[in-house]
Amino acid sequence: MDIQQQKSFLEQLAKGIASLFGQNCEIAVHDLSQGFESSIIAIENGHVTDRRVGDGASELVLQALKPDAGNVEDHFNYLARTKNGRIIKCSSIYLRSEDGRPVGLFGINYDITDLMMASTAIGAILNVEENGDAMSITTNVNDLLDQLIEESSKYVGKPVAMMNKEDKIRAIKFLDEKGAFLVKKAGDKISRYYDISKYTLYNYMDADTQ
Repeated sequence: MDIQQQKSFLEQLAKGIASLFGQNCEIAVHDLSQGFESSIIAIENGHVTDRRVGDGASELVLQALKPDAGNVEDHFNYLARTKNGRIIKCSSIYLRSEDGRPVGLFGINYDITDLMMASTAIGAILNVEENGDAMSITTNVNDLLDQLIEESSKYVGKPVAMMNKEDKIRAIKFLDEKGAFLVKKAGDKISRYYDISKYTLYNYMDADTQ
């Protein structure tokens, strides 16, 4: 592939990718056939690495193209650091001549410094001290009461029809601890659900659990 002949297409491709991913995405097109010192023939968003047309290739390219380096392979998804400390996520795609020699390079360099900082901040916000199911948020207290009653049954681990007295006491204690009885007329609904009288309900609330 003659890089100069393909320059127009590569410039168009670079512009398209940079436009898609925004100002943090640098695309650099290198012509390696004339040496490394001024290999960049097209670049978009050069502020990412502070480079421009006429600047040279990176250290990675120089190492890859040493005579004793062996076969040159494309590199994808690796990290690099700029001289001012920015973290760059990179991919380097070599363009080859008909005999397989690397004569050009299409470099994609994305500055992820701000994303890494945001990730750290978001991780700190999302961090919780305890693992487990997320608490549901209901829109009204009646739905909340229904939810708590369902949770009390799951807490015991049996359907109501199979619960004995001790099981129902555990369920009622669970509901009391969750604040279910703060809901108006909660006692009536809970009594019906567990098929007990309100008198029995309040006895269960006061009962000692093993």
